[in-house]
Amino acid sequence: MLNDKVAIVTGGGSGLGRAGAVALARAGAAVLVSDIDADGARATVEAIVAAGGRAVAHVADAGRAADAERMVGAALEAYGALHILYNNAGVAWPGRDGFTPAIAPDDWDTVIRINLSSVFYCSKYAIPAIAAAGGGAIINTASSMAHLPLGGMDAYAASKGGVALLTKSMAVHCGAMNIRVNAISPGYVDTPMNAMIFGSEQFKEGFAKGHATGLQTVEEIADLVVFLASDAARSLTGAVLNCDRGWTAFKQPDVLRG
Repeated sequence: MLNDKVAIVTGGGSGLGRAGAVALARAGAAVLVSDIDADGARATVEAIVAAGGRAVAHVADAGRAADAERMVGAALEAYGALHILYNNAGVAWPGRDGFTPAIAPDDWDTVIRINLSSVFYCSKYAIPAIAAAGGGAIINTASSMAHLPLGGMDAYAASKGGVALLTKSMAVHCGAMNIRVNAISPGYVDTPMNAMIFGSEQFKEGFAKGHATGLQTVEEIADLVVFLASDAARSLTGAVLNCDRGWTAFKQPDVLRG
């Protein structure tokens, strides 16, 4: 499906990023696995190579412009081209209280930088490379909170709402370059990052009940990433896809649900 394609996955050292990198490689892509965690990136590469795929690890902070530029250069050096960018690097929120008056300025800056600025920086340097290869796809990780935020996660909701609108805006001009730009909005996937939110099995079960069909697995989100990277999604650009097992539908006020 993705034979002869080259992909970059940010935040590829664990969770959604690792699953996405593995799935892209399984579909035939050569993958540069980027993460600020060198051990995590290497572990993902080892899993891909053990399964017969092609991958290299790269250590970078996707929310830093210089790192993003260097990352794209590393993919070009390793594989000679770039066709797919999966902007997945992200962070939940520092601290326990995410209501605006309680958020430290440095914490706000961290969440916005990692969740939103990383999408901008990586896309800034990847778009010319993808265009030079004849086109391809950018997939951004937004969130169900871009559509239906919970209280007390103000920085996170703002960052993911920004990802959703940046996706739509970039898609306008990327179309002329034969680059499709889409975003996915998962619900609460069972990942190490979300363990910060769940905290306990009881809390996790409570979140599961807020989804029409339960919590998601990383593998099902990875399958959607592969689809969006492939020609099967050629009619999709500027889309922000709710893939949240009904979270945003289920959590509507009762009066709207009837």
